[in-house]
Amino acid sequence: MNEAEPYGPLIGTHVRVLTWNVWGKSGPYARRAKVIEKVVREHDPDVVTLQEWAGQTLGYEHVTAEGAACAVLSRWPITRREEGRLPGGDLPGSALFCELAGPRGPLQVFSVIIGAYRLDESGARQEQVRALTAFVGEVASRRRPALVCGDFNAGPDSDEIRMLTGRTVPPTPGVVFYDAWEVAGDGGPGHTWSDANPWARPGLYPPRRFDYVLSAWPRAGGAGHPVRCEVVGNGPYPGSDHYAVLAELRY
Repeated sequence: MNEAEPYGPLIGTHVRVLTWNVWGKSGPYARRAKVIEKVVREHDPDVVTLQEWAGQTLGYEHVTAEGAACAVLSRWPITRREEGRLPGGDLPGSALFCELAGPRGPLQVFSVIIGAYRLDESGARQEQVRALTAFVGEVASRRRPALVCGDFNAGPDSDEIRMLTGRTVPPTPGVVFYDAWEVAGDGGPGHTWSDANPWARPGLYPPRRFDYVLSAWPRAGGAGHPVRCEVVGNGPYPGSDHYAVLAELRY
């Protein structure tokens, strides 16, 4: 291995991925839907993963979903899909896997929602994360870039997120991820659940970073390595009770 270039020459092109829990059709949905569409059009991601999906296609030609739980919207064809149920606690989670025929080779994308949301349900979230990593290990190639995006209802210092980011023993050997905000955010807290959001404020939860773009350990050329990440959809009139996360990764 060349220590100066362990991945070989780094890829200079990027993929733009946005993930957003869009809160179904709750609240003033007609008005919110316009905000969601405006934010997505402004940022023009190549791939969008949605949770609590309400049927939006947002102008994308290639769309697939697992019921109302998770969806993937892509500018590139979806050549394969698999659904994963994430048991644990009273409210299970869901994962939707899609392989996309991107212009520089297959891109593997997971849209995920961890169902256990209460502060006292870390144990249930950990069960669901174990099921998620087993699903990723089963359906995804370790030679191609893989992105796991969604709402985990857990902060980055929680045991369940630590299991995913290599801060404790991974539940599935070799299935570990970079957190795009940690690698390429602006150094701030990156909260996606915030009292500043009028739709989130009634829950009286502490502000947290619940939503993530996670990428598997970089492949050849650094494919999957985050180079930029930001919180979007956090304007004065937000489109959802969650803010969105937009990341650029080498691809």
